[in-house]
Amino acid sequence: MITVPTGALEVAMVQAGTRAADTLRDTTAFARGLEDLGYRRLWYAEHHHSPAIGAFPPVVLTAHAAASTSSIRLGSGGVLAPNHAPIMLAEQFGTLAALHEDRIDLGIGRGPGTFDESTARALRRGAGPATDDEYRDDVASTLRHLVDEVALGPLPEPWLLASSTAGASLAGELGLPIAFAHHIRPDNTLTALSRYREGFSPSRWCARPRVLICVETVCAGTEEEASWLAGPMDVVKAGLLQGRGDIPFPTPAQAAAHSFTAEETGALASFRAHQAHGAPESVARRLTDLVELTGADELMLVTPVHALADRLRSYELVERHVMAPAPRQP
Repeated sequence: MITVPTGALEVAMVQAGTRAADTLRDTTAFARGLEDLGYRRLWYAEHHHSPAIGAFPPVVLTAHAAASTSSIRLGSGGVLAPNHAPIMLAEQFGTLAALHEDRIDLGIGRGPGTFDESTARALRRGAGPATDDEYRDDVASTLRHLVDEVALGPLPEPWLLASSTAGASLAGELGLPIAFAHHIRPDNTLTALSRYREGFSPSRWCARPRVLICVETVCAGTEEEASWLAGPMDVVKAGLLQGRGDIPFPTPAQAAAHSFTAEETGALASFRAHQAHGAPESVARRLTDLVELTGADELMLVTPVHALADRLRSYELVERHVMAPAPRQP
């Protein structure tokens, strides 16, 4: 059993044969389902110009989900600072925090959110990738605007997203809780967390190092079913290994018919060994081991499977078989 709080990352996969609008509507049922199951947080990722992932702004989905639920924490996982003016991020999430007290998180990341260079440049108004100094200034400015110019009352809870030692060092320097993308760069996790803890400086946002680990989790009744459900994302990942971000998200049947190269098969197996796929017993063991290995204060599960019902079923199985029961209120 895992005893740390657990949340979910929504990447809004657009299923083969459906429209992005269908995925958008599913986000409401997903948020309500997670709240009913007792999950702590639900974050929305920023993506652009991908046939497999909906380009739904995290701030819009956060606002909609907050109006459709009553207790689950909601926010960005994350908004990508170089794509936005810091004062706009502060205003948007500061407003949400005032409207939905103690429920809004502001997770800030760095990547472009797209594999298309022209889209990345358009998002950044013609500028190239942000330098380390520019990114640091963007994050620091967003935090400053939250306090000095926006503060309407309760502030959103800020987190820094990272998948590298550089991002981890910045989170420590600024005294922010870190959300580490173990589901993207599991090879970096332990080194980055060590760097974060060693360099942490207490701040108004966080008195001590605080770690959230995001892990890809596909839980089903059997190992075979979990592998079947994970198949579509394997196809997308195989495309990314080739530098292609234009791969649609197939059905499980289409994924089962896909032919992978030996190199792709090896890379996917290596990645999967660090995630939590399988029947409840396997998922429980992997998540428990990950918490013990990393000293995580929280987990966040990302479950990129084809159908809403299968995604919610995965979270239900984790809640039932993996998560320790929440203590009863007196």
